[in-house]
Amino acid sequence: MLSPDAFAGAIALLSSSWEPWLVVVPGLMIGLFAGATPGFQVSMAMAIVLPFTYYMDFLSAVLFLTAIFTGGGYGSSIPAILMNIPGSSAAVATAFDGYPMTRQGRFDEALGLALGASCIGAALSYLLLLLVISPLSTAVLKLGPSELFVIVLWGISLIALLSAESMVKGLLAGLVGLLLGTVGMSATGAIRGTFGLPVLLDGVPVVPAMIGLFAVSELFTLLGRSYIVDDEHRAKVRVSRIAAGLLRTVRYPVIVLRGSAIGALVGAVPGVGASVSNLVSYAETKRRSREPESFGRGNPRGVIASESANSSSEGGSMVTLLALGIPGGAGTAVLLAAFNIHNVTGGPRFILENMDVVYAIVLANFVQVVLLLVLGLGFIRLIALVVHIPVRVLVPTILALCVFGAYGITGSMSGPITVVIAGLLGWWMRRHGYPVAAAVVGLLLGRMAEGELIRTWQISGGQASYLLERPVTLILVALLVLSLFGGRLLRGLRRRFLP
Repeated sequence: MLSPDAFAGAIALLSSSWEPWLVVVPGLMIGLFAGATPGFQVSMAMAIVLPFTYYMDFLSAVLFLTAIFTGGGYGSSIPAILMNIPGSSAAVATAFDGYPMTRQGRFDEALGLALGASCIGAALSYLLLLLVISPLSTAVLKLGPSELFVIVLWGISLIALLSAESMVKGLLAGLVGLLLGTVGMSATGAIRGTFGLPVLLDGVPVVPAMIGLFAVSELFTLLGRSYIVDDEHRAKVRVSRIAAGLLRTVRYPVIVLRGSAIGALVGAVPGVGASVSNLVSYAETKRRSREPESFGRGNPRGVIASESANSSSEGGSMVTLLALGIPGGAGTAVLLAAFNIHNVTGGPRFILENMDVVYAIVLANFVQVVLLLVLGLGFIRLIALVVHIPVRVLVPTILALCVFGAYGITGSMSGPITVVIAGLLGWWMRRHGYPVAAAVVGLLLGRMAEGELIRTWQISGGQASYLLERPVTLILVALLVLSLFGGRLLRGLRRRFLP
């Protein structure tokens, strides 16, 4: 329940000084540029500017970093839509339909859809945070490895949905990703697939591999073209079409609400977050659609489902940070560092003693969403001009950014080497009709699923009866089965019992 006194205190904190608001717009712009730059992670941008927060008060520091977080959530969708290069793992599903829309000349509409879904998703997640931060934090704390395994398995199930044209090729591509995810030292200490290379003990670098599979392979396929978009589809960026895409988002309230709910709930689970939520939301939207075959070919619903989920996961991850003092991902880990800089420890005591500050952070993020809507419209007009850049200029520029970004992530040549090898693998897969997205899903979630499965096995002692003591696990399994086979079962029952 909301505390009226704390709520009034939050408004007083935000209105007593301009200092917290002066850092929001620069933070959003940094996040937009960081997210829209292939190979440059939003969490990296947050870490780079972290020293500046030494000279800010606590509230200003948090708002500055959350503004970067918010701007980057939408910014990562821009290269996914324009170049089939997800700015982060949270935008993988955005590329499934966003890039086909670009190839059809609907890039400005797709960017408008992503902006609308991102803003609504972020706003709804912070509304949820405002209302249920205390009980939700308690519920998240009770999730064990068995529940986390089912949640991750839900994301992996998307591989089956990505295999509409050829189930065998889709499953083989997913298997390749899962095998790449097992390289290195396992949770039990076993060393696999390293070929004696110490650099692979920590596994294949996920972000550089994703950059290679998605970005570099796509750049290779563009080499035979003059522009990203064909001449007949390449037109000037029009604000009217961006606005049309923006307004079209509200025509699908169910998709937005479902994606926002999935993003907020999954985002609250430490270590899972937006990487899973956008895939689960996309899978659910495709499964429930009357035209599932249209997904992957430029269906606006796919963009809305992905973006509403990955943006709402920001509010979910803030639950674990504020209520438990546990970072849900790389972005909130940097935020936790800012907490430490100002000698603040997140957790139940922090909420109990500083509820006005918590409310101030949440309310300020609502304002950030409105500012993102305004700044995003102007940013789209600028960044969408990439479709008018000749491929001979675009490819080497983006390739250089990918290589430098990969080096920055790993701090060694293993990053660039991974980008090149994964790029060649992705190019070969595209050429022979294997879905690269399925391999990326397997790579992203395979190691996570394996770790949670092993922990479940160790805790249960190998006894299946352990699951009977975990009702939440059984509920999640039932939901997973229903999401995969519920539609077929329902259609079968209708054909059998209805004339």
